[in-house]
Amino acid sequence: MPSSRDAGFPALRLMMLATLIALAMALWYLVSHQLRSDADVTWFAAEAPCDLQEAPCTATLGSQGELQFAMAAPDGIVALAPLPLTVTLEGVDASAVRVDFVGRDMDMGLHRFPLERQPDGRFHGQGQVSLCTEDIMSWQARVVVETPDGRLGGRFDFTVERSTP
Repeated sequence: MPSSRDAGFPALRLMMLATLIALAMALWYLVSHQLRSDADVTWFAAEAPCDLQEAPCTATLGSQGELQFAMAAPDGIVALAPLPLTVTLEGVDASAVRVDFVGRDMDMGLHRFPLERQPDGRFHGQGQVSLCTEDIMSWQARVVVETPDGRLGGRFDFTVERSTP
């Protein structure tokens, strides 16, 4: 016959499970926040006019040099379609370059795309923007350049219109 002490054991297991789930969620949030953190990046805005749908955009990185960012989409930027990304640097010694796509007005998660150095010195890779329920989604491309003196970045705004079938 089970004792009254054993009756509380399933409740204790349930409380332990709930605690472990809460700790796992807190750890996930902390790691996610650390991955998204760009607090140590010195940011520079794109020079106007800038329309990534039409042509590459440029950001002057203070006295360090210049960053040119291009998304090759001759038919326009389309959600979920492969999007060639190219970063050209002048006057900057970069060890790595990445592009992050973030929603400007809506949290769409972190979409991070590392680029590879090409023989001509440019950085190239592929990315894609995710699908959104809005007819027009505002995005920001954040280009982060790793240098021996720290991280530099350029921010480039663009919009994606949802295609109608």
